Amino acid sequence: MSTAVEVSFVMPCLDEAETLEACIREARACIERHGLDAEVVVADNGSRDGSQEIAARNGARVVEVPQKGYGAALAGGFEAARGRYLIMGDADSSYDFGEAIGLIEALRGGADLAMGSRFRGSIEPGAMPWSHRWIGNPVLSFVGRLFFRSKVSDFHCGLRGLRKSAFEELGLRTLGMEFATEMVAKATARGLRIAEVPVTLRPDGRSRPPHLRTWGDGWRHLRFMMMLSPRWTLFAPGLALMAVGGALLARLAWGPLQIGRVGLDVHTMQIAGLLVVVGYQAVTTAVAARIYAVVEELGPPAPWLWRAFRLFTFERGLLAGAGLALAGAFLVARTLAGWAGVDFGPLEPAVSMRPVIVGTTLLALGAQTVLMSFLYSMLGIRRREAR
Repeated sequence: MSTAVEVSFVMPCLDEAETLEACIREARACIERHGLDAEVVVADNGSRDGSQEIAARNGARVVEVPQKGYGAALAGGFEAARGRYLIMGDADSSYDFGEAIGLIEALRGGADLAMGSRFRGSIEPGAMPWSHRWIGNPVLSFVGRLFFRSKVSDFHCGLRGLRKSAFEELGLRTLGMEFATEMVAKATARGLRIAEVPVTLRPDGRSRPPHLRTWGDGWRHLRFMMMLSPRWTLFAPGLALMAVGGALLARLAWGPLQIGRVGLDVHTMQIAGLLVVVGYQAVTTAVAARIYAVVEELGPPAPWLWRAFRLFTFERGLLAGAGLALAGAFLVARTLAGWAGVDFGPLEPAVSMRPVIVGTTLLALGAQTVLMSFLYSMLGIRRREAR
């Protein structure tokens, strides 16, 4: 069991009795045709249709993976595999394992991750619903390329290969379909060499519906990418809101602004203050999401984050928040003093509301800074892995 081989074909399996035998035979045919020193590993995720017996009967090694999920099954199979190169492919006959030789050659040529690409290869009629082919996969792949600066054309191709050492280096954590996205995002961020190989997608051989859920799994992929790259979804929009709101707030603090026939006054100041607070909330949440992703090893590494922790400490966050809150309280208190000067009688809103709006905005920013300092400190605590 400990003897190493060059290639391990790893197939995640959950009730694939109809198609599993054909997939194993294709993999073994590829092994024999090219004289590979290889094995076939079926990572079974709790099948109840006899898939395990079919796999064993056809010469595959069965690895039981009790933790549910596509990513969990693949990770369990990868960990048990003895090959220097790992080839992963679905056990539903939608991919031709004979085409894996292209992935193997790419790995032999120095690639750390060899991605199959259905869009650079071919998609047979009936193999992919039109919504997946023209909307889902292209959109998600575009978002992946944008968020992670990757050149991969097909983020979600199920036939791909990687070095066993690369798998161990990446530390993939997700259990579900996000596993495929996490692999590409982390490989890109770590500067691993990624190659693409054209592959063919065929109609799967099942008589039952696939495990993939169009909207549910599509949203999970998009949500995961948004979480891993909050600078696009939270940080940049938050900065934009803060810039617009801050500019308006600063200008209107000195008096009304007339732009053509449009007059901007204290009502616009209130909206500007809201923009600043919401934008600041988005920015601080983006930083919290990035810290969480790094600490839990879900996203790309960020060495700058630990350097930032040494600079922006919990105590400095408390001082900054207290400073903002005190400045805001001073402005509000000054207005209260002016109100007391007229025996708490009527005030002119266009005059009295300006410092109050600026002051309450600063109070909100100060309170948010204090609260997020607590959260950042909790998220950033380095801890020993539990055994």
